[in-house]
Formats: sequence, structure tokens, C-alpha cells
Amino acid sequence: MTLSTYKPYTPSIRYKKILKFISLSKKKPEKKLISYNFRNNGRNFQGKITIRHKGAGHKRKYRIIDFKRNLFDIEGTISAIEYDPNRTCNIALVFYKNGEKKYILQPENLEIGDKIFSNSTKLFQEGNTFFLKDIPTGINIHNIELNPNKGGQFVRSAGTFATIIAKNNKFIIIKLPSKEIRLFNPNCKATIGKLSNSNQKNINSGKAGRNRWLGIRPTVRGSAMNPIDHPHGGGEGRCSIGRKKPVTPWNKPALGVKTRKKKNKNNIFIFK
Repeated sequence: MTLSTYKPYTPSIRYKKILKFISLSKKKPEKKLISYNFRNNGRNFQGKITIRHKGAGHKRKYRIIDFKRNLFDIEGTISAIEYDPNRTCNIALVFYKNGEKKYILQPENLEIGDKIFSNSTKLFQEGNTFFLKDIPTGINIHNIELNPNKGGQFVRSAGTFATIIAKNNKFIIIKLPSKEIRLFNPNCKATIGKLSNSNQKNINSGKAGRNRWLGIRPTVRGSAMNPIDHPHGGGEGRCSIGRKKPVTPWNKPALGVKTRKKKNKNNIFIFK
């Protein structure tokens, strides 16, 4: 997968950088592994906007991903590498020997024809899944479970990986892509390897219209609004925000304020 740039024939492609999916399989998604994707455009059940700057965009079919990897001791073969519009990394279609088909997140060096396993071999190859207690320290992992058998919730974005740095009797100590060092249950599972499509972070849309296709609406600066719309608004011409620290539209501190809730039971971290 390569990053393509364009000659500036028009203003919209002057800075455009997109990925060319050379290595992807030219096939439609597996019918039994897709479902209707209802997109709420950032609104809650009352129809009120709870997440701004979302809306419209092209229709998408949701690919059902196997985050749990519970088919133990069954060999799987990578049949296809596909694009998933709902996530940044690519996905791989796996044919298991018992006849089942599953989508998984594609690690960087996993190719068509490769064999993968779940907890049946000590070969720590990319794509194999193990319990955290069985994985040696220093190995890159992704798709990490927070609670046993709940399915992977951590490290699922393109080009990301976490590293096991230490173990003890009660916890596995893992360094996440955010540099946070966190404790995990030894009976949680994780998959070996770094996720694919690491060039995704270098994409430049080139024009506002391409972001609208992706469901991203325009973002307006608070200082460009009226005082009724934002605390930063108002004033004559371009001027400062008129206060020492920036705030959100709801007059809450916007920078340098911790938002993690102290009572959250999942706050098992050493350093953040």
C-alpha cells in the first residue's frame, strides 16, 4: 500500500495525498459477515446533537469483525485482504478448518495464504492470538481485551501496537501507543503484531468535499462566531479570545484539564 501524490492540475489536488490499495483483494465483502450500518450522525436517541461536526457521508456496510478470537486450536487461512470503510486499518478474511469464515484486523506482515491460530501453538507469529500470561515480554501486540472474553478494545487503529514490558502474579504491565503504562488481567487475550496501513496518518484529503464524503462536517473557530454562540466570539475584526485560557462552547476549560473520572473501575494505570 503506497501513498500517492498528484500534480497540482487543480487547487483541490495540490496537496492531496491518498493511499493506493495495490495489495487489496478485488472482491465484494462476504455477504454473511456484513450488516446494515445505521449512522446516527452524532445524535442521541432524542435526536439531539451530542457529538458535533458529524453528518451526511457515503453509505457504508458494516463488516462484522471477530474481536474475541475464540476458535481455539483451529487452523485458519487468510483468504483475502480487504478495505473496511468503518476503520483505519485493513481487515483480513479467514477461512477456518471447521468451515467458519471470520473477519479479523490485519497485522502489517500478514498476507494471503498465511496460517493463523488462537492459543494452540507457541509460534508467536503475526496474527496469532494468545492469553497475555503466555506472551513473552517485548513483543508487539494489538487488539487487547480489557475484560476476559469481552473482545479486543485496545489498540485497534492503523499502524498501532502495544508492548508488554513486565509481568507479575496479578497483572500484565503494557505500554500503550499513547505512552500510558497500564495493568491488564493475565487472562485477557491479545494478538501478535503491529496493525497494517501505517501510512494512513499521512493522508491529506486536499479538499473539503472529500471530508464530507467521510461524514465529517465543517469545524468553525470560536473566535469567528458571535458572543451568543461561543465564549470566544465577538469583537471587531480579528482579535484575541479575551481571556487567559481557551474554553469550550459550554465555558469549560479546553486545554490542560484532566477529564478521567476517578471512580472508574478500569483506571488501573501506573503512568499516564
